[in-house]
Amino acid sequence: VLRTAGQQLSLATAGLLSAFAGCDSGFGQATAQHLDAMGFRVFASVLDPQGPGAQELRRSCSSSLTLLQMDLTKPEDIQHVLQHIQTHTNSTGLWGLVNNAGFNDTIADAELLPLGKFRTCMEVNFFGSLELTKGLLPLLRSAGGRIVTVSSPAGDLPFPCLAAYGTSKAALSLLMDTFRSELQPWGVKVSLILPGYYKTGTTCNPAFWNLQKQRLVASLPQELLQAYGEDYVEEINRQFIQFMKVAAEDLSAVVNSITDGLLAANPAVRYYPGQGLGVMYFIHRYLPYFVQDLFLKGFFINPKLPRALRREHHNDAK
Repeated sequence: VLRTAGQQLSLATAGLLSAFAGCDSGFGQATAQHLDAMGFRVFASVLDPQGPGAQELRRSCSSSLTLLQMDLTKPEDIQHVLQHIQTHTNSTGLWGLVNNAGFNDTIADAELLPLGKFRTCMEVNFFGSLELTKGLLPLLRSAGGRIVTVSSPAGDLPFPCLAAYGTSKAALSLLMDTFRSELQPWGVKVSLILPGYYKTGTTCNPAFWNLQKQRLVASLPQELLQAYGEDYVEEINRQFIQFMKVAAEDLSAVVNSITDGLLAANPAVRYYPGQGLGVMYFIHRYLPYFVQDLFLKGFFINPKLPRALRREHHNDAK
């Protein structure tokens, strides 16, 4: 427990092992280690308490760090974590909550994604964070504390092939903006982190994405697969894997942004750690939509024409 200016502070970090980030790895793990080293009492949730990420936290952090198992798709897990934190912080209050949940395991056009992918992204990235935040708000209000949430630029901009992930992050960002406004009278400050492209968890594992691509192709209705073509899905996957090769490995900019959101006297409403985000948001806000679309395709993924729209397909059909 860190005591600053006579005030006893506790910090809870929350996350989920996934295709993007959680306390088992990535931003969540790095932030938990950083805050523990600063002297905070950290409650860090992990998907697998016996996994390598949890073992690394036990090895690298002090005995004051508490590991809690939580799957944000399971309400009983969330309730268990809430009860544990409430029991151990009732006398001190809770200074901060870091929502670090992020899930996405398929890269494809919205039409190609099964509805279940949208629902899972919403369950983890939106509803899980909502339930956890609401459950901890009494403690945060009593401490006049902080809520810091890791969202994504994909929730602001229409990145190709990220519809399920992006729409869930858009909902999360709007929710936190609403909390920011509503909690002002209580003295609770709310910040959003919108990181650039970093190597976290399975995000840069080609074998993982190739397996997910194969599963998607196998699940597609034949008519839809014929319209787009298997090579269309293959090319999307190839470009995404190529893009993630240039993702940044140094997570310190994100960790520092989360820390500032928790500790600064006047934290920013939004943090943008990562290169290229300034140009991206300038184009998004001030230039026509067609320029935005061209930029995102050039920067991220530029899908080839679906099979049914290619000239050679029309020639074959004649």
